[in-house]
Amino acid sequence: MSQPVALRSGKDRLRYTLSFEASLMALLIPAGALVFDKGLGEIGLLGLVLTLKAMLISFFYNWAFDRLTAHSGRTASERGVVGRICHALGFEVSLVVTSLPILTWWLDLTLLDALATDLIVTAFVVTYTFFFTLAYDRLFPVRPFPCAQDPLPSSPG
Repeated sequence: MSQPVALRSGKDRLRYTLSFEASLMALLIPAGALVFDKGLGEIGLLGLVLTLKAMLISFFYNWAFDRLTAHSGRTASERGVVGRICHALGFEVSLVVTSLPILTWWLDLTLLDALATDLIVTAFVVTYTFFFTLAYDRLFPVRPFPCAQDPLPSSPG
């Protein structure tokens, strides 16, 4: 009989999501303000809208991906490179699809310009997601369940 696979807790998922989004916004908002010649407040508000949307998607996406990983008998922190690449790319595709209408409207861009903007940002974020998640898994590894079949320590004598 196979052992149950430990998953990240809701609190751990929340810590991941908040730390990922805060660090990402700290990098992207100043860059967006510079590129689009907009104020930090305007780009910051856009960043907040996109971040809240991404956090909501992230929570459910990571929950589903962790369940898929567990179905294969591994914890999230045991994912290999291919699993991490699939995780990052799948997440970013879901974000691009939901971000295009927001970028088009907010920045008054054509659909093609919004797509180009989103693809550039996505290329950065995919790379950032890979390294952030790798670092997060090293800093906060999933602790496996104690094995129910482990023998109890024997008393001397």
